[in-house]
Amino acid sequence: MTRARRLGVGAVAVAVLGAGVPATASAVPAITMSGSTSVAPLASLLAKGYLKDKNLKGKLKFKLAQGGSDVGVADAAAGRVSIGNSSRDPKDSDQGVVFNKIAKDAICLITNPANKLPNLTKDQIVSIFSGKVRNWEDVSGATVTGPIDLITRTAASGTQDAFQKIFMGSATISSNVSAKASNGLVQSSVQGDKAGIGYVSADFVKGVNPAAYAGVACNLANAKSGQYGGVRSFYMVTRGAPRGGTAKFISWVQNAPAAQTIIATHWVPLK
Repeated sequence: MTRARRLGVGAVAVAVLGAGVPATASAVPAITMSGSTSVAPLASLLAKGYLKDKNLKGKLKFKLAQGGSDVGVADAAAGRVSIGNSSRDPKDSDQGVVFNKIAKDAICLITNPANKLPNLTKDQIVSIFSGKVRNWEDVSGATVTGPIDLITRTAASGTQDAFQKIFMGSATISSNVSAKASNGLVQSSVQGDKAGIGYVSADFVKGVNPAAYAGVACNLANAKSGQYGGVRSFYMVTRGAPRGGTAKFISWVQNAPAAQTIIATHWVPLK
């Protein structure tokens, strides 16, 4: 798979430029990011917030691409980007990189609006996504009938990795799934399929039905309080310890009140 294709899978590259900086100003230093489609909306907002500093006017720009957490981590490790955005935890195979935690996020189980599934237990989730339960008639609270359409994420996804750890444990996800390359594609697929069920970052539940997990609604308030069990971490991954302008930006993200305010709009701040 080519580099251009990897960055474009399931995503649209977004350039976030400093105020007054023309897009052709190649001499302006850039912080480049790639990776998680879950982290991308937050990373974009944080970049825009950071560039509100008048001292940065005309002195910095950001370039943001997506492609999945594994792509971001690999890009950071190879030095192709300043920051690899990741919504999965570090793996033993991640060598030469530092995972800088920036926030937490809830993963919501979603169904079509026609299927007002109120709640799912861990056992139900395992049974559904392993393929043991294949029809909605066998799921308590389902308001549709017929075969269940499983909509998941691709292997490069941090959301996939977190879903496996948090909800599935050692159980294997069925091979009879429709795997999507981004949160947005899972969201739109479930929205268009009455029999569909999937999982997304909590920022992608518009137009779908987010089911409660173990009796607790998947929403920001419950994620912040710690009541909701389906919460994972967001990271900005760097090749070694962050340096220079990248270090200053990540420090701002982790510590500045303005950054924490941005994070708190849809995600869970660390402080």
